[in-house]
Amino acid sequence: MSKVFNKPICGIIGISLIALSASVSASVSASVSPEVITKQQATETVSAGTLELYSKFPSDYVNDRRIQVWLPEDYTNKTQYAVVYMHDGQMLFDASVTWNGQEWMVDEVAGKLSQRDDIKPFIVVGVDNGGNHLRHSEYFPEKPFLSIAHKQRQEIMKGTRSDGDVAIKQRIFSDDYLKFLVYELKPFIDQNYSVLSDKDNTFVVGSSMGGLISMYAMLEYPNVFGGAGCMSTHWPGIFTVDNNPVPDAFNEYLAENLGSVDKQKLYFDYGDKTLDKLYPPLQKKVDATMATFGVSGSLWQTHFFPGANHSEQAWQKRLHIPFEFLLKKQ
Repeated sequence: MSKVFNKPICGIIGISLIALSASVSASVSASVSPEVITKQQATETVSAGTLELYSKFPSDYVNDRRIQVWLPEDYTNKTQYAVVYMHDGQMLFDASVTWNGQEWMVDEVAGKLSQRDDIKPFIVVGVDNGGNHLRHSEYFPEKPFLSIAHKQRQEIMKGTRSDGDVAIKQRIFSDDYLKFLVYELKPFIDQNYSVLSDKDNTFVVGSSMGGLISMYAMLEYPNVFGGAGCMSTHWPGIFTVDNNPVPDAFNEYLAENLGSVDKQKLYFDYGDKTLDKLYPPLQKKVDATMATFGVSGSLWQTHFFPGANHSEQAWQKRLHIPFEFLLKKQ
């Protein structure tokens, strides 16, 4: 079961945004020399399409990491493809190598969608996170975090998971992670694959903290990313909602930046089991913000999946929905 919110269209961007878009577009260039990046034989198995591997993609902004590029069966340089960047690359393709024996089944979902005439041809770029000790620091939106009072930020940094492990083990550096995506990885993909590089064909998708950083990427770089798929978005930031200023900080940031987007698409979804049980009231506040700005149903969807939990198995069942929303031909 899903619920879709449709609201009247609004949104006029000013001359300042146009100037900003031109400025940032001009500055997006490869800072990583292609000759130091070697393509290797994929170590993960896919059942649809093919997977290309770059085991240690270098960066001046974050630590080196694995990048995997999924290509459809009929990939050809005669066609130009849209690009979907996905976080938590370790969990996307092959359950036999993941920590919990689950996967997103990206290759299966993308393979089926690639056969449809109403879906743009596309490839998927899977970006590994920096490891469990860095994931929260990379994916926690930095500007909303810094908007919170210093004393409250100190308390947030002490937040623990249910097992007592501290979630945020290092400083928040999601702005640097986005610089890596925009200024290093994207130019490499644009230069080495047959893709469309404009914002209308560049998307970002993730779940939980990956949902947060997807929204943040689109709002920070609205001229680069034409849409974000945010699944089971982790609005609390940490693992409690009691006396937690984070959800309001995210919502305020969203409200402050929605006016800067121009026909970008935003997809949200959530369940109500396990960690997702925290999300229904928080997502409703976000939906109210979206409605206040009059974002249309063609540009915004929120889906509620009763009984769905917080896992790759849950996300794989509905991954086709944000993909269809972002990639459907006009």
